[in-house]
Amino acid sequence: MDATEFRRRGKEMVDLIADYLENIEQRTVYPDVEPGYLRSLIPEEAPEEPDTYEDVVKDIERVIMPGVTHWHSPYFYAYFPTANSFPAMLADMLSGAIGCIGFSWAASPACTELETVMMDWLGKMLKLPEDFIAGTHGQGGGVIQGTASEATLVALLAARCRAVRMILASDPQRPETGITSKLVAYSSDQVRFLLLLLLILLLP
Repeated sequence: MDATEFRRRGKEMVDLIADYLENIEQRTVYPDVEPGYLRSLIPEEAPEEPDTYEDVVKDIERVIMPGVTHWHSPYFYAYFPTANSFPAMLADMLSGAIGCIGFSWAASPACTELETVMMDWLGKMLKLPEDFIAGTHGQGGGVIQGTASEATLVALLAARCRAVRMILASDPQRPETGITSKLVAYSSDQVRFLLLLLLILLLP
């Protein structure tokens, strides 16, 4: 696919997306399929030759859509709302084109600094103390986690680190491994299912 075809296919994809979202309420919210439904609809082995773009688009409706839970349907009330908008989708296109990996300032200064400033925006909207703001005398700031699961894990790691520091402050000779093995986390029984994999005491 060269730049000329990309321009043409991009316009077609925008139309497909707009049509999907404008008519999403006409689709059944939860798919009526059984586990393993997709295997019989696609080849057993990876194709050696590429499909045409037209065939791939046809497979979206034939193969993918029957198994999609339509989170943006006005009739979808489960889990939590997902952030989606036309401006966000356009931004995703540009982000995908730039394709930088912002794991350090040197890897992409704009990526790192924009994230820092936007986290300060959020901290100020929440009226957090200045110690939580990167652009002040404090050592605050933060990063945007990719998923709710990542954010939950980071929160647990931070809580564990704080608990260990508190215990070491009163008992400096105590080995850290002995502390972490005895820590207990408590949660309601409505906990995110990721945490069911961890040693957490659930409270009704």
